[in-house]
Amino acid sequence: MNDYLSRLENESVFIIREAYKKTKNLAMLWSMGKDSTVLMHLVRKAFLGHCPITLVHIDTSYKIPEMITWRDQFVKDNNLKLIVGQNKKALEEGMNPEMGRLTCCGALKTQALLDTIAEHKIQALLLGIRRDEEGSRGKERVVSPRVDSASWTYKDQPAELWNFYNLHLPEEVHLRIHPLLQWTELDIWEYIRQEEIEVMPLYFAENGKRYRSLGCAPCTGTIDSQAKTIDDIITELKSTKTGERAGRAQDKVDTYAMQKLRQVGYM
Repeated sequence: MNDYLSRLENESVFIIREAYKKTKNLAMLWSMGKDSTVLMHLVRKAFLGHCPITLVHIDTSYKIPEMITWRDQFVKDNNLKLIVGQNKKALEEGMNPEMGRLTCCGALKTQALLDTIAEHKIQALLLGIRRDEEGSRGKERVVSPRVDSASWTYKDQPAELWNFYNLHLPEEVHLRIHPLLQWTELDIWEYIRQEEIEVMPLYFAENGKRYRSLGCAPCTGTIDSQAKTIDDIITELKSTKTGERAGRAQDKVDTYAMQKLRQVGYM
């Protein structure tokens, strides 16, 4: 095993085990994307091939159809426990991306997530975000307390010196825990190659196009690419100057769009 990837893996497994031991009703947010699928693989590493943590998927009803098909088959094949959260009230009232990207994300992603957390009494949530992916995520900590289950105050994050993660918090404090925070996009793909992890086929080029980041169909675009294998993707990433989320429409609405969404509970 690559020594660098081994170090990243060990750090992430340690965080996962600590979170499982020291929190009540731990769940994991799973988007079916490469990062959260790697996180699921690391959960299995942490528990000797078993996944004792319930997965949560927030279904906006606008996801790329292939993602839902792949999700259901993957859950069945791997005997996973999955909670699907959805803001049905907002959908019944006609919420859609044409009403404003941030408005739609707020209702169908953020509020749906908060409702799911409350309904299932989830104290802590593992997420597969990375600092290099997007600016506001670069301000995060591995353990991010949310007193009211939602609001994130990026200017008031706890210090994490010498890899000390404060999980000794009251049960009423909701925690977002980020085991992949120090990984990069390239690390993720090199680890996928090393571990032979199954990932969504949409990441691989077809007719000169592929998805680099996955989300809702109306708001997520493809990139020009000939990368049809994991090796091709790794080679492509080593030379590209385009940002990972360049195809995400909500990021283009406002320079601080993601930060505004995350301040009120967005993943």
